[in-house]
Amino acid sequence: MRENKIFRGALTALFIAALVVVAITFAIGLPIYCRFFYYIQIKTLGMEEATGWSYDTIKAAYDDVLNYLTLPGHDFGTGALKWSESGMSHFVDCKVLFNLNLGCFIGGAVVAVVIGCLDAFKVVRLCRPFGFRPAFLSGIIALALPVMLVLLVAAVGFDRAFVAFHSLFFPGKDNWIFDASTDEIILVMPEQFFMNCAIIIAVGLVAASAGMIIYAVARRRAERRKAAKAVGSQA
Repeated sequence: MRENKIFRGALTALFIAALVVVAITFAIGLPIYCRFFYYIQIKTLGMEEATGWSYDTIKAAYDDVLNYLTLPGHDFGTGALKWSESGMSHFVDCKVLFNLNLGCFIGGAVVAVVIGCLDAFKVVRLCRPFGFRPAFLSGIIALALPVMLVLLVAAVGFDRAFVAFHSLFFPGKDNWIFDASTDEIILVMPEQFFMNCAIIIAVGLVAASAGMIIYAVARRRAERRKAAKAVGSQA
């Protein structure tokens, strides 16, 4: 009996972790895979006027980079824009992180679906830590972790945090520093674009977390109504 309780607890913890991973990686993937998000900013951020390149030239350069980063079998390129070996090495590193994010999303989704099906078909009953459904706790944690990260970054400074993050994954490399004269792609990826990406990620994470919380609350209310009807029919 104790072993069964431990197993259910471990499975519940794994389910919660999987949902958190899915929510975070889903949000990160929004500005990556929704390319129209970049397209609309070509004009709104005045990239054509700032660079002297046409909309089609900028769009083709971005598509070339994203094809390399997100699709298998594509060589690196930046359309008609110039690029250097150092610049390319930066995007090689980015490709590793993009693939890691996608892999975590797929892995988390598979784990969550399998465990969710086991619970739905009553093969294994998941626990309800502190009286809450796992989806509710997953939504809360998915919101809390980025907030803690933002507070940490604010405490140590963005530059130091970025360097520490880069050094953790790619020790000894400084290829995040671009020279616009040799890597022209940086001219069509202004700082405001990355700030907008952060906003979209935050919105996506809030939406995913809210969805899990609303689902859990709705299920709890449905169960209470069902229990109340059962008691009423017995009376």
